[in-house]
Amino acid sequence: MDFMGLMKQAQQMQAKMAEAQLELEQTVVEGEAGGGMVRVALTAKGGMKSISIDPSLLTPDEKEILQDLILTAHMQARAKAEEAMAEKMKALTGGLPLPPGFKLPF
Repeated sequence: MDFMGLMKQAQQMQAKMAEAQLELEQTVVEGEAGGGMVRVALTAKGGMKSISIDPSLLTPDEKEILQDLILTAHMQARAKAEEAMAEKMKALTGGLPLPPGFKLPF
């Protein structure tokens, strides 16, 4: 077993993970609800970047509808963010099937 080769591979993987984390922080996904009347943009790591609300929804009578639309748009964007993260990790690990709950970086 080549210990130095294994260490070099671990260092390369660590560098790739750091690069992937930076890329995920810069990747923006968008969720929408109400036919695009509410839009939420998140980074692939889940940080909210922006929210856009159609002015027609800004009436007191529409408060509950607006709240539901914001939640729906956020959930959609979050699902897209998780998908982007999973794709990045799959590419990084070469499709290696990791056990459920196993998170990288270590």
